[in-house]
Amino acid sequence: MRTHSPFLAGALALAATLAPGRAAADDEPEIKTVDIGVVQDQDINVVQKLLYPKDGRTELGVHLGWMPFDAFTTTPVAHLTFGSHLSETFAWEVGAGGGYGLKNSTMKKLEGPAYAVSPDAYRYLASAWGGVQWAPIYAKLNWMGKGVVHHDVYGTATVGATLEQAMLPDATIAVSPDLGVGVGMRFFLSDKTTLRLQLKDEVLVQYRAKTADTQGVFIKQNATVSAGVTFLGKRK
Repeated sequence: MRTHSPFLAGALALAATLAPGRAAADDEPEIKTVDIGVVQDQDINVVQKLLYPKDGRTELGVHLGWMPFDAFTTTPVAHLTFGSHLSETFAWEVGAGGGYGLKNSTMKKLEGPAYAVSPDAYRYLASAWGGVQWAPIYAKLNWMGKGVVHHDVYGTATVGATLEQAMLPDATIAVSPDLGVGVGMRFFLSDKTTLRLQLKDEVLVQYRAKTADTQGVFIKQNATVSAGVTFLGKRK
């Protein structure tokens, strides 16, 4: 009478159990990637969906800046802005600001003993404006391979008025109409908060009472570099 080893019988049973599963695995279809081709113009809505939309939202901002390009003054400034986005690309904004023009090295040199001359310079004190923004670019930036920063690029045009004061002893006040143009970038820190960087140049038509006998109209530029934090209102 022939007997089988219990170990051999167990091995045969295990092999019989695994064989169907192995065959089923071999029959599974291979997973392949699908090339959908080039995205067409009519499919642009698929790729332009924004993570941080602006359409229909208000924007309140606090900004600090500097006017470093004047011939005789250097001026720290602070601005408060408020606006509303009528679409993803177009917005209106109003703002007001203040600062104080300080004598730069050129003016101090002219007033020194070598020249003893006081230029007819005016220091910035305050301004108010209203205008529009056009933001045609919304983009994503890969930051050092560790994250994606969403931002837009905009241009702005404004009209307003600027209050300045003569730095000569008479301290004459001048209120000047101005036109401004600028460019900026808005970096989205969250859905409700952005960091805004901006360069804006304002052209002033300034009436100056130089002395008791002579008066004149001057064209002056105030260029400001600023950085600020803005807060977006609720989405639609």
